[in-house]
Amino acid sequence: GPGRFRQFMQFDADTVGAESVAADAEICMLAADTLEALGIKRGDYIIKVNSRKVLDGVLELAGVDLTDASQTGKRLTVLRAMDKFDKFGVEGVAQLLGKGRKDESGDFTPGAGLAEKDAAIITAFLTAAQGEREGAIGRVKNIVAGNARAEEGMSELETMATLVSSAGYDTSRIAFDPSVVRGLEYYTGPVYEA
Repeated sequence: GPGRFRQFMQFDADTVGAESVAADAEICMLAADTLEALGIKRGDYIIKVNSRKVLDGVLELAGVDLTDASQTGKRLTVLRAMDKFDKFGVEGVAQLLGKGRKDESGDFTPGAGLAEKDAAIITAFLTAAQGEREGAIGRVKNIVAGNARAEEGMSELETMATLVSSAGYDTSRIAFDPSVVRGLEYYTGPVYEA
């Protein structure tokens, strides 16, 4: 398409048969090392990590029924709104979670129609890692307390954080980031991007 190259090179690393999130932690460390080997300096990249389990738990806490097929559209609208966090910030996302958002050109994007209190759960989740990345997992654990699915995901993310930290990778290289949403339609556990 316009602005895109016609060819690219791709390589990947896979783990097979590993049920532990230690495999995910290892892939994150491999990604960080690979970026540096390709010449991207430390501090110029970050491997951002989130979890489908945590996100599903947050959606449940915000009143989105994950088992009701009629709410699939609402769920996707919420996910798309969350994905815009880097672009629109907390105010823009809150609008997209509610009635909708009008941009500078006057175009209106309909929102997910969440109640204000439910949208507040999602915006609190998204902003938990802003600024100080240290302690973000603990802040999110407080938000999702009582939701078994989210608590399981947070436990897995804590394990990953402990493993990467023990191996010498700090949060300036690999860190939990609630705004990582892409891919969560088909992943079931941790998801990460650089």
